[in-house]
Amino acid sequence: MAIVEWQKDGTVALMIMNNGENRQNLEWAEAMMATYDEIMADSEIKALVLTSSDPKNFSLGVDVQWVGQKLSEQDYSSVNKWVRRNHDVFTAMLMAPVPTIAAITGHAFGNGAILAAACDFRFMRSDRGFFCLPEIDLGIQFLPSQIEWLKRAIPYHFLIRLQLTGDRVTAPELERHNVIIKACSSREETIAEAVAYAKTFNKSRENMAEMKRRTYKHILDVMANVDPPYMTAGPQG
Repeated sequence: MAIVEWQKDGTVALMIMNNGENRQNLEWAEAMMATYDEIMADSEIKALVLTSSDPKNFSLGVDVQWVGQKLSEQDYSSVNKWVRRNHDVFTAMLMAPVPTIAAITGHAFGNGAILAAACDFRFMRSDRGFFCLPEIDLGIQFLPSQIEWLKRAIPYHFLIRLQLTGDRVTAPELERHNVIIKACSSREETIAEAVAYAKTFNKSRENMAEMKRRTYKHILDVMANVDPPYMTAGPQG
């Protein structure tokens, strides 16, 4: 089974992560971008729904074992390439010329939660799965641009709580804070609701892209001018 695949449902692309916990490493990021490019090449697509085939997990974030191994081998080139490609994935979800909708069908931890927040809209199942930003307990910092798009998706006071406590929260609480559109009863309902919502969109790609460029200009500026010093591992020169 491919790490990432997609299915077409009318004008909706259902982009499915198939790698179990969907840990984010270089292979995952390359598969995500290749699939995204295939989807965008189909001019009939008017919305993208991102989900997971795993019964328990949406994405558990960074593949810390892979990153740790590369760092121990001093393979900084691979780590730096992964950081850039992972950032490409987030940017693709944020700046796609169609609405992007996360169908969170299980745990979304760390970079998995950040990936969902990079999407324009979110649905989440209420019978299983936590949404969590555990970086405070792992000694990890967010990129400046990640903070900016998290603020776009999560009310600021609630984001501060999630950032500083590492609390695990469920779909009903996310719904109360308008982080997700709807808390759904099951995995199947979550995907169905997300796809149904996606089918309500029939917008011009050109207009959508320009709307996002103007609306998210502050995020793009941070990506271009503030993020770079934080995105490089290992000795330079």
